[in-house]
Amino acid sequence: MEKRESLGSRLGFILLSAGCAIGLGNVWRFPYITGQYGGAIFVLLYFFFLVGFGLPIMAMEFAVGRASRKSIATSFQDLEPKGTKWHLFSYLGMAGNYLLMMFYTSISGWMYAYLFKMAKGDFVGMTPDEVGAAFGGLAGSAPQTVGWMIFAVVLGFAIVAIGLQAGVERITKVMMSFLFVIMIILVVRAVTLPGAIEGIKFYLLPDTARLHAAGGWGSAIFAAMGQAFFTLSIGMGSMQIFGSYIGKERKLLGESLNITILDTTVAVMSGFIIFPSAFAFGIEPGQGPGLVFVTLPNIFNNMPAGRLFGVLFFIFMCFAALSTVIAVFENIIAFAMDLWGWSRRKACAFNLIAVILLALPAALGFNAWSFIQPLGEGSAIIDLEDFIVSQNILPIGAMIYTLFCVTRYGWGWDKFIAEVNTGEGLAFSPKLRVYVTYILPIIIIFALVLGYIQKFAG
Repeated sequence: MEKRESLGSRLGFILLSAGCAIGLGNVWRFPYITGQYGGAIFVLLYFFFLVGFGLPIMAMEFAVGRASRKSIATSFQDLEPKGTKWHLFSYLGMAGNYLLMMFYTSISGWMYAYLFKMAKGDFVGMTPDEVGAAFGGLAGSAPQTVGWMIFAVVLGFAIVAIGLQAGVERITKVMMSFLFVIMIILVVRAVTLPGAIEGIKFYLLPDTARLHAAGGWGSAIFAAMGQAFFTLSIGMGSMQIFGSYIGKERKLLGESLNITILDTTVAVMSGFIIFPSAFAFGIEPGQGPGLVFVTLPNIFNNMPAGRLFGVLFFIFMCFAALSTVIAVFENIIAFAMDLWGWSRRKACAFNLIAVILLALPAALGFNAWSFIQPLGEGSAIIDLEDFIVSQNILPIGAMIYTLFCVTRYGWGWDKFIAEVNTGEGLAFSPKLRVYVTYILPIIIIFALVLGYIQKFAG
């Protein structure tokens, strides 16, 4: 078995972990639901749940990773009391990472395709209907969707195969740095457009009328809780792997806070790109893939130097997608390295083929296999895979991490608090024991049940 690698710097750890959390949902979901649920009202609710819900669980994942020096594949087996079965969760956690990449790689492929098309000028002069038809043509073409998906998988594993420090850490540092620079450029351009101020007002000013139209406080609270929970990718070991690569110099709650701030910054700044631009050109902002692949190209078509800003935007989106892919691929190859002692390159070669094959159903679900609608009329295979990960594996995993770290039947509170508070920085207060032991699990169950109600009972 190869000696376990480690990250070269604290900045690398923070940017890698943030890159895993920062994804496409930051751009096409957060701004829209912020506007939908009353602007600043939703933002405050979101921050409340982010701090009270996301932060402690992220610290728990990092603690399990750093204490075991392993991925989720073997960490619970190393830390659990003898005779217990906590390690059975590792199968669910590993499945979650594969499932995420089974559909995320197809969406990432669309991002690369759109960057290519935007750079070529394919959207210049198109009407809104023609832009919509262009996306339909991309998703509806099996050769294009599968081809770009394979490109996304090969690119991700090529970077991971180079090594932890030389490939994953070094390239993610560069990508994330450029991501924030490009975001700043796009925000400045958007907020200085004529009429942009109306978009900013819609985005951030409190508006109880919109809040009640969207279902009232109950709906807003659940939406904020769900966004805070899912934006950080906690519950299936995606964060834990980076905890296993760091030393004991820093307390883990402070590091979790830094990562959460970066993730939230990208989400909030995305709104300052989307709403001012949409209001400036009288285009209705939506959510989901339509926002990125239909609405925004139409905005860029109307914007002075729009092709340039369109290229910058899709470079930003490609970096956001690739940073998540690299982080999860690193986790996936660590499974094989921890379980069977494989070399990094052997694990990459095996998983390259495995992920491409596993991702085919989602890639074909919009074209050759579009007749398969697993969640009802209009759904696709990707919707089922997303539902399994987002509404099941993540909340169940968050529950297991919490109970494992706080109960005497698992790793235990004393061992957890000793690990999470080793080093300098913001400490995890022992006074939080009652909250994370009794209240936090109830919140997780509440999120899980409400997610099912919302999905199947409307």
